[in-house]
Amino acid sequence: MSVAVGTATDAWYSGEADRGYPSASIVKVSILAALLARGRPLEAHHREWARDAIVSSDNDAATALWRDLGGPGALDAAHARLGLTGTTADPAWGLTRTTARDQLTLLRAVFREPVYAPLRELMGRVRADQAWGVSAAGPGDGGRALKNGWMPMRATGLWVVHSVGRVDGRLVVALSDGHPSKEAGIARVEAAVREAVAAAP
Repeated sequence: MSVAVGTATDAWYSGEADRGYPSASIVKVSILAALLARGRPLEAHHREWARDAIVSSDNDAATALWRDLGGPGALDAAHARLGLTGTTADPAWGLTRTTARDQLTLLRAVFREPVYAPLRELMGRVRADQAWGVSAAGPGDGGRALKNGWMPMRATGLWVVHSVGRVDGRLVVALSDGHPSKEAGIARVEAAVREAVAAAP
């Protein structure tokens, strides 16, 4: 488990900030951010795919965005421009490896720069049944914006469970693996997030 809590300027880490994890669906934030960073308005079909990929975590929509972005090379280039140094894109986008430190760097850009406003808005509309994770760190839904990721690893059957976003004015990242089930992972992530936010300065 690696957890990061940050503001625009300060950061606090629990666990190994630079430990790599398969990204699962949190990479959908990166994919849409990379498309928005091109500075061109999204076409209607891109807006539809973006909504489905972020709000509902639809994999087919994410694959369509991934294809139009240009795949791993384009994502690596976008990450490099943002200063992500420990994230490496994979042709199978869910296997892109990332770190808590890099995810906090990404969130700082997403929640600061005007070009990412459509992404922030979608992260604030995540389906209720997917609104777990970092949301455990704050009361109610006020200001909550997040994206979660989860998948069983083929080699072990154990689950990767992640949550990234903003809650109660703080940016929060929780990356984890080795869970026997998705539900066990969610419970561990939410407990870790509550502990980290309480401990962070």
